[in-house]
Amino acid sequence: MTAVDDRLITDIVAIFEGLEVPEGFKAELLRGEIVMMAGPDLVHNRIVLRVLRQIPDQKWDCLQTQDIDLLSETSEPQPDLVVLERDAGPESGRLLPSQVITMLVEVVSKTSVDRDYGIKRSIYAAGKVPAYLIVDPVVGQCVLLTEPAGSGEDADYRVQRISKFGDSVPLELLGIELDTSEFGTLPNVRPHRRP
Repeated sequence: MTAVDDRLITDIVAIFEGLEVPEGFKAELLRGEIVMMAGPDLVHNRIVLRVLRQIPDQKWDCLQTQDIDLLSETSEPQPDLVVLERDAGPESGRLLPSQVITMLVEVVSKTSVDRDYGIKRSIYAAGKVPAYLIVDPVVGQCVLLTEPAGSGEDADYRVQRISKFGDSVPLELLGIELDTSEFGTLPNVRPHRRP
């Protein structure tokens, strides 16, 4: 990178950190781009709740609205659910280092399909997050991604497992089988063709 690139990245991060987000919206920094989204659908929130309730809190902390710090990325995503070993990471702060995270969960919305399956997949793999679970109420499936490899925009997960809603999803890193039988789908949304 050049000094100009470094200064631009510093400026973007400063703008993002000082950004006043309107009520009912959330903002993420994804590879230097500030992305704002409206509040989620009720189907989305219920899925996050049902995932959260199945993860044993004796061993795991499940955090919502937590910003993630990914080394070597100009990104500060805010996944729908962050799972880490209980009491791992810093005691306070806005950013949680990706190195302490066990799994990230994103629930797809009408407008987030490309981000969740594309750029976030690459960002989370670059951050070496061991497991990334995409829950997709548009097409009624879960995609579990494990074994991150590579760096930057070329990063990806080596293993992908797709399960339809109603089938259990083995989350071996957490020691559980995720029951998806109560996950709802988004009505009147055109299905996409992402894996």
